[in-house]
Amino acid sequence: MFLSKDQIGALVFLTLSLVYGYYAGQISMLPGDEFEPFNARSLPTALAALGGLFSFLLLIGSSLSPVRREQGVQLKGYDFALVAKLLVLIVLFGLALKWIGFLLSTFLFLIGGYWLLGERRPKTLLLASLPFALVIWFVLAQLLDIYLAPGALFTLLSVGG
Repeated sequence: MFLSKDQIGALVFLTLSLVYGYYAGQISMLPGDEFEPFNARSLPTALAALGGLFSFLLLIGSSLSPVRREQGVQLKGYDFALVAKLLVLIVLFGLALKWIGFLLSTFLFLIGGYWLLGERRPKTLLLASLPFALVIWFVLAQLLDIYLAPGALFTLLSVGG
């Protein structure tokens, strides 16, 4: 059986959506939250459902389109080293969240991502990262009133000082 690049991509996103949906169902809630119209599981469940729906539609749509069977999947020309570096950066972002908090780790993540993608001008790195990190922090912490921990390092420094 031959799979096109679109079908492989659709299957990958369908798998990710299904796994994400499974783990969205594992999110613990406060007592009584299950009766609320919007709770901790609402958005992740909706994202998983939309991701599954769109990837399924892509899978069906790419199955119906004519594909040149003799060509196969070409992996030449893709920068897998860059993908691996970005995945490492994502893991470092997750680790940094605990230690230096959301705002600083998001700022450093964006700078690192832009730098890996080829941007080297410090002014552009700062202007592309800092406002975005501040806006996301403002929306989450101030408008949506979501508690974002300052980070263990800042907590240790403030308790110790």
